Amino acid sequence: MSELPPPPTLDDVLAAQRTIRPLVPPSPLYRHAGLCELLGCELWIKHENYLPTGAFKVRGGVNLAANLSRDKRRSGVVTASTGNHGQSIAFAARHFGVRAVVCAPTNTTDVKLAGMRGYGAEVVLTGENFEEARRHAEGLRDRDGMRFISSGNEPLLIAGVATHTLEIFAESPPPDLIIVPLGGGSGAAGCALVAKSVSPRTKVVAVQAAGAPAAMLTWRDRTPRTAPIRTAAAGLATGESFELPQRLLQRHLDDCLLVEDDELFRAVRLLLEHAKTLAEPAGASPLAAALRMGESLRGRRVVLILSGGNISPAELRRALDS
Repeated sequence: MSELPPPPTLDDVLAAQRTIRPLVPPSPLYRHAGLCELLGCELWIKHENYLPTGAFKVRGGVNLAANLSRDKRRSGVVTASTGNHGQSIAFAARHFGVRAVVCAPTNTTDVKLAGMRGYGAEVVLTGENFEEARRHAEGLRDRDGMRFISSGNEPLLIAGVATHTLEIFAESPPPDLIIVPLGGGSGAAGCALVAKSVSPRTKVVAVQAAGAPAAMLTWRDRTPRTAPIRTAAAGLATGESFELPQRLLQRHLDDCLLVEDDELFRAVRLLLEHAKTLAEPAGASPLAAALRMGESLRGRRVVLILSGGNISPAELRRALDS
């Protein structure tokens, strides 16, 4: 394995913001009275589900594709994804005229498959989970000479997605706390980097599914950990940690919580009821964590990063029954 590049800096995030702005407008930051009353705090939601592709990942995809060399654009790109990362790469590749192949697990939802294909990606269904799809993508890289895009170990991706946190500080006074989903770690790492660079007093808490805790365990133990994947939240379903995001998380993250799938689906329903918005289970995870934190949030200014809204009909039915 080749040596990883250094993690991005705040300057890299500022550069990414200039790069992506023509294609990715700022997402709204809304205060929802019902959720404020429910949690007893001043609660704001960063609506990444309103972006093109319906998720925060598009920020990183555009930033990476914009910085590809001419040779890399000619050779094409290959990646692995459970959906949102693949859509972001497909969206960006189409804009910059790059061939994109996305390897996705066979259980990827129809909603996310349609999104990836709709943006022009060649989708290869392979393996039972993300890790198996990733290994297949790496094999295509070796066979065809394509540029492999890791969903975690890419400084340009991390810098791109971190722009959501720059927007939070540009739009409002510094929050006391930001809660952000943790899957592979790019979004959480970028959030922690920006928050601690701009407002050191702002606490950053990441939330991961209890059924796929590899990244949390790695952050806690300060050593690479793996774990089985037993969650229905595709955006949080990673069984191995990524080294580059972990370097930032271990330096800047204040805490990390695990939530059960039932909590995730209840949070999806509450967002529909109180924020009139659709969130996928991973996107609803910050609200699930906030509900678990309970009284500790009372009276504080809190921002939840709703990372994506690509929910399937089956997932929505489960949420409505929660």
